[in-house]
Amino acid sequence: MEKEKAFLLWFDQLERKDVAIAGGKSSSLGELTSHVDVPVPYGFATTACAYRYFFEKTGLYEKIKALIAGLDVDNSAQLREVCAKVRQAIMDEEMPQDLQDLIAEAYKELGEKVGQADPFVAVRSSATAEDLPDASFAGQQDTYLNVKGAETIVAKVKECYASCFTDRAVYYREKQGFDHLDVALSAAVQMMVFSKAAGVMFTVNVATGDDKNILIEGAWGLGEYVVQGTVTPDNYTVNKATCEIVEKNVNAQDIKLIRKADGDCEEVVVPLDEQNEQKLTDEQIKQLAECAKKIEAHYGCYMDMEWGVDERDNKVYILQARPETVWSRRNKENGAPKEEKKVTTDRKVIVKGLPASPGNVAGRVHVILDPSHIDEFKEGEILVTEMTAPDWVPAMKKAKAIVTDSGGMTCHASIVSRELGIPCIVGTKSRGEAATTTISDGIDVTIDATHGVVYEGIIEEPKAEQPAQQVVAAAEYFPPTGTKIYMNLGDPELAEKYATLPCDGIGLMREEFIWTTYIHEHPLYLIKIGQPEKVVDQLAEGIRQVCQAMAPRPVTMRFSDFKSSEYRDLKGGDEFEPNEPSALLGWRGASRYYDPKYIEAFKLECMAVRKVREEFGLKNLNVMIPFCRNVEECEKVTKIMADCGLSRGKDFKVWLMAEIPSNIILADQFNKFVDGYSIGSNDLTMLVLGCDRDNDTVSHIYDERNLAVRRAIRHLIEVAHKDGKTVSICGQAPSVYPEFCEFLIKSGIDSMSVNPDTVKFTKKLAAQIEQRIMMDALTGKGRQEVEDLNW
Repeated sequence: MEKEKAFLLWFDQLERKDVAIAGGKSSSLGELTSHVDVPVPYGFATTACAYRYFFEKTGLYEKIKALIAGLDVDNSAQLREVCAKVRQAIMDEEMPQDLQDLIAEAYKELGEKVGQADPFVAVRSSATAEDLPDASFAGQQDTYLNVKGAETIVAKVKECYASCFTDRAVYYREKQGFDHLDVALSAAVQMMVFSKAAGVMFTVNVATGDDKNILIEGAWGLGEYVVQGTVTPDNYTVNKATCEIVEKNVNAQDIKLIRKADGDCEEVVVPLDEQNEQKLTDEQIKQLAECAKKIEAHYGCYMDMEWGVDERDNKVYILQARPETVWSRRNKENGAPKEEKKVTTDRKVIVKGLPASPGNVAGRVHVILDPSHIDEFKEGEILVTEMTAPDWVPAMKKAKAIVTDSGGMTCHASIVSRELGIPCIVGTKSRGEAATTTISDGIDVTIDATHGVVYEGIIEEPKAEQPAQQVVAAAEYFPPTGTKIYMNLGDPELAEKYATLPCDGIGLMREEFIWTTYIHEHPLYLIKIGQPEKVVDQLAEGIRQVCQAMAPRPVTMRFSDFKSSEYRDLKGGDEFEPNEPSALLGWRGASRYYDPKYIEAFKLECMAVRKVREEFGLKNLNVMIPFCRNVEECEKVTKIMADCGLSRGKDFKVWLMAEIPSNIILADQFNKFVDGYSIGSNDLTMLVLGCDRDNDTVSHIYDERNLAVRRAIRHLIEVAHKDGKTVSICGQAPSVYPEFCEFLIKSGIDSMSVNPDTVKFTKKLAAQIEQRIMMDALTGKGRQEVEDLNW
């Protein structure tokens, strides 16, 4: 019999091109079974032809057409009432006997094929317009798990048909322009995986669109609780190229959905000794990633998959796969929308969660705990709830932003929000406080869903004055460079202005500027008068402005490097600062941080950094230790930082300012405590040559291009690179002396950080030098070094 006329087809008879015959889910299961080497539970599917046969034989088309006439889907009460009547009309009709017999016979045959009498199966709805790259109906029809017996299967197939008219499905079709009576539904009857752990998987980062990694989310029990957002799952990030695990975030789970031995499912408490355990072994994570790669390669687009690990044999199964819709569509539109950044001077964090759908908005909160109150939700409000369910889509469509207590990056709230383009934060309970108990109904808040933070009040963004008329000019082109070009910055208020420059981030953010411009008072004085929080808050706010303006580009902030004479100028400084004959070589930099007289002040700086990274969610912030005279100092300082919660890791780097000859000579030992170096060429030149850079009498000797300085720099680069450390330079010499810039690039320096006014020049200069080096290597006729730069 031709496929188009069949009432039922087995998975290995279906392919992905058969969406019109068996819907997106069923056809995709067929494609996986027939053409992709991944483990898929076997089964069969009723077809769209069977669905239409049922509706025609029972006269349902006419009944439904009459019921939905004049329906306003934006009227939540009317939508709910009409859809309930349509579903009831479907359930009241008896399925034609020949169709019942066909399903019962196929179910019996499935048991024979897998060697089980009356096997447990999952019955999954599959709409003929779902799972297309440009329109996702996924999750809008129902799935029934752990069912057995021919009569039960027939009943569940009819329930699947009725679920074609849930509130969410009708609303979505109306908004997407699909005719309700044109859409048909298939029911996939698939062998049940007895999942001890299950979840979802994407071949693109669903929050950012980054496709270098595979995102996996998993929880104990059946996967429904992950999709529904009932629990906050573990999330694992796997490098797509190598299948190596990049990051693991294990979340506590206190409940799970499991199958009952005699059929159906139930919610149970997760045993205490399992609640904080990793849900998948590392080997299972890698197995899933390999499956994801095969599926994406076969389909040729980003994929959204569901998986389960069977408790009977620990085998990993792919339960379904469909094209990911949001980033597939956005990539066609040349990338994601530009995100608005907000700048303020006062931010009070209420709750934090997972940044599921990016964006910054402000508005009034409407907390809804009971679905019966959905009708009260108004256009433009911010929805705060324990979790969303598919029936909430009409209300979600009205929301300015969504915040939930539970859920992960691929739960219902996350997926729908991204598709609708609504900022969304999920899983607040897993990050500290539940949103529904912490955010009061009716208050104004600002949502930073890019970083997963909810702030109290409406935070306005000051707009810089623009000239009345601007001349439109052709865009200036800056060639890409292997050598990163960073920017030096002091004043946080200039960050927005300079963010458009073609720099790769901030290589040197000078903390001192915040002290002298905003704080004005000595940190030890503020501690003495009981106002240490002023240090933390003001520092954090200044740093935040820079990190937010530059995100996602990295920002490296240098811890305070005042000399004692400069600290004394701050209010209250006289009491705490010594009078030093040579402050330039005195109590500064690292030597302050562990000193019992200053350590409490340094801890405030660490707290400010932690606040920016954790409360504001700006993980692009790294730090640098200045003027560190010996390895013991470096070890002491990094230990204090770690004790304050600032340990080096994959997304937090600690750099050392290389400005003292000992930093160069002992680089092999400093390497143990830092991730890289930034050469402070001013102090380094002064200390290598023994020449006070501020003394006019000997200023003619002071020159960064001196052979001794260049030998020191090249030696540092070689020793740092042996241990995989990076080297930058934050002096002005590269932008002032082209030959010095050439020396640095030829020596293999990783980056250069220059003042804003020279970023463009240095970027182009570096590109020219790199091209010249490549040409010299190609022709073998490049200029030879005339000086021996080896130490």
